[in-house]
Amino acid sequence: MLAPKKTKFRKSHKIARGGKASRRISLGFGSYGLKSIEACWVTSRQIEAARRVITRYVQRTGKLWIRIFPDKSVTAKGGEMPMGKGKGPVDHYVAIVKPGMILFEIEGVTEVQAREAMILAAHKLPVKCTFVKKH
Repeated sequence: MLAPKKTKFRKSHKIARGGKASRRISLGFGSYGLKSIEACWVTSRQIEAARRVITRYVQRTGKLWIRIFPDKSVTAKGGEMPMGKGKGPVDHYVAIVKPGMILFEIEGVTEVQAREAMILAAHKLPVKCTFVKKH
């Protein structure tokens, strides 16, 4: 799974999920991409599941770019734990996705293949997505 090698601080605050994306809003590498429509946290497991389904569908042809990286830590405390006693340990990492952000890009496959691969990947993600292509 994707995770940062080193962070300045182990645990992070829960920040407000709002606003539209101002970066990563256009295709920068490939001809086709998967663009988010709503805001959500995407875990490293979900990113990996989407990546695997894309590479399997296109049978490892073409080039794939993952435009998001899970660099925010999410903590969790055990079940039936009493209140207090501080913040729990880091459980997993998430990528903060905003509306209009490009999540995946692909190059070197037909538009039909790319569209189907991106639709399959969108089913693995907790965020509503749409297929985009370079004009």
